[in-house]
Amino acid sequence: MLWIFWLVFAYFLGSIPFGLFIGKICCNIDIRTEGSKSTGATNVARLCGFKYGMTALILDIAKGFIPVLMASQYSHNWLFLSLVALSAVIGHVFSMFMDMKGGKAVATTIGVFLVLAPAATFWAVALCAAVIFLSGYVSMGSLTLAITLPVFALITGSVGAVPLGCILTLMLFWTHRSNISRLAKGEEISWKKK
Repeated sequence: MLWIFWLVFAYFLGSIPFGLFIGKICCNIDIRTEGSKSTGATNVARLCGFKYGMTALILDIAKGFIPVLMASQYSHNWLFLSLVALSAVIGHVFSMFMDMKGGKAVATTIGVFLVLAPAATFWAVALCAAVIFLSGYVSMGSLTLAITLPVFALITGSVGAVPLGCILTLMLFWTHRSNISRLAKGEEISWKKK
């Protein structure tokens, strides 16, 4: 029963569409209908400004970080914590507040991994930021993060997080399938062109 509680709690928290709320409250727009139509921090920043995008980013990280951190106070079982983490990410992608639609889950993935594998997260985020800076494509950086998280988890000794990392790699590639298509066609929007 305890496991069920934490899975439901993580899913509920992960489902909260902070980007959507910020867009409506602070900018009076529905970000699901403009820009990339994503509720993530990148689209919020593009449509509402950098500070609002950063706010969405921090909140989306927090909704992955908080449930896993809280659950870790009750159990250090890797399977349990991985399921809680996965529930939070699934909540973001399939939000109960948006007809089972949602964002691409990069920030929430960072949030859950900050608890499970902080050193791996640091290196994966650093490499992600470098790719974004050099290429100008946020999506390319996100895909780099997706690939390197389980690798760095293995290298830094957080072996228990590797299976979750592999699952989330597949999920992040799936949520970025339209970005991958645009990258392949040379149609992806670059920050360097702004």
